[in-house]
Amino acid sequence: MSQSPMSDPSKLLIVAFEGWNDAGDSATTAAQTLLDQRVHVVLSQIDPEEYFDFQLTRPLVEHASDGTRFLNWPDVTLYGPEPGDDETPYVLVGQEPSRLWRSFASTMVDLALTHGIETIVFLGAMLADVPHSRPVRVTATSDDHDIREHFDIEKSSYEGPVGVLTVFSLAAAQVGIPSLHLWAHVPHYVHTSPSPKATLALLEKLEEMTGIDTDREALEVEALRWEEGIDALAAEDDDMTAYIDQLEQARDAADAPEASGDAIAEEFEKYLQSRPDRPGSTES
Repeated sequence: MSQSPMSDPSKLLIVAFEGWNDAGDSATTAAQTLLDQRVHVVLSQIDPEEYFDFQLTRPLVEHASDGTRFLNWPDVTLYGPEPGDDETPYVLVGQEPSRLWRSFASTMVDLALTHGIETIVFLGAMLADVPHSRPVRVTATSDDHDIREHFDIEKSSYEGPVGVLTVFSLAAAQVGIPSLHLWAHVPHYVHTSPSPKATLALLEKLEEMTGIDTDREALEVEALRWEEGIDALAAEDDDMTAYIDQLEQARDAADAPEASGDAIAEEFEKYLQSRPDRPGSTES
């Protein structure tokens, strides 16, 4: 196999934003895990006045240890490795800006060029019709031919509304910086709580594709407790139990080694026909 296009961690930028791209806080928690486990320095912070509508992303009032009240404003921060550290990636994390996305993307691309970034890995998480009781699926896509060929992955065929990750990615591509997108699929019926299982899956996929390792022992424990907690809630709700059973059957059929394309399509057709019965839905 040829050398990975992401073999040098110090030339990688890992990006995650809170909000629309971050179901279950999965992506930003993964990025924060990288920051917590490696030594980083703050390289740049954007001016929130320029890119945030404070009626949409409001500042938070908090209390310091001495009781003094202060405002915590939404922000986006670029972290980098210490000089001489060749094993630590750059990390860009914060809230998704609410305005001037093209200007924001241009500013981020300029920062990437300034710091010699060669590849960007975007972390995201989406709500999906998937069961919490099965391994979290992480979709990897790239618009870059070399990355797709090396990892045997596909180009995204999605068309529709996007978040700032896509705007940033396309702007980076225009100046020759390729990107990889990793998206975790989070069960939509537990969207109101953090999903450590999805965070764990993102970090595992990140290590598989970039070699950037993390200590995931605590996350593994949290993920198990998260799954057990949902099991307990579902056991008290017959409708939810039945719905999760349907999701499990569809997932198992799709993952079965003997499953053909026709069999998978048939299983999902059955699932789609049963969707009006899922919790919280109404028949028309």
